[in-house]
Amino acid sequence: MTPPQDVVEVILDDHRMMEDLLRLLRSTEADRQAALNAFAHLMIAHGEAEEASMHPVLVPFEDTDTVEHLEAAHREARKVLLALLEVREIGSAEWDWRLKQLASVTARHIDEEERTLVNRACESLSHECRAELGAAYASTRADLLRERCGSVVNVHRMVHAGVPV
Repeated sequence: MTPPQDVVEVILDDHRMMEDLLRLLRSTEADRQAALNAFAHLMIAHGEAEEASMHPVLVPFEDTDTVEHLEAAHREARKVLLALLEVREIGSAEWDWRLKQLASVTARHIDEEERTLVNRACESLSHECRAELGAAYASTRADLLRERCGSVVNVHRMVHAGVPV
């Protein structure tokens, strides 16, 4: 049995994976469609798992504005992701413009999240609590990835209905 993984490590691993996928999305030598699909599924699963497992636990340690700001950033990222998913031609001028927006939103979100949520978890939560949260986060994320949560249909529904997965 694999030992429980610290939620901070899992979140940081997701961030590095998203950055790697963004590099593939920019590369004309990569399978950009596969990279986009992987990015979409990971981004949605990451955001939903984080909101379900981390945000409720950290509210007592973090000001409400910060948590609400992070949730608003997830909503904004979904809109930008949907716009890229709906581009018809990979490599077109529209693709490049939408990809630039997605990379910008993602970089800003990762920076903010690592300076707030991740640091607050490190400062405020015990290793045991972080391991429990890591298990819950990983389980939720895995379920969402199995459900193909980053499909165009699901992201469209989330953006336009404002309903969580």
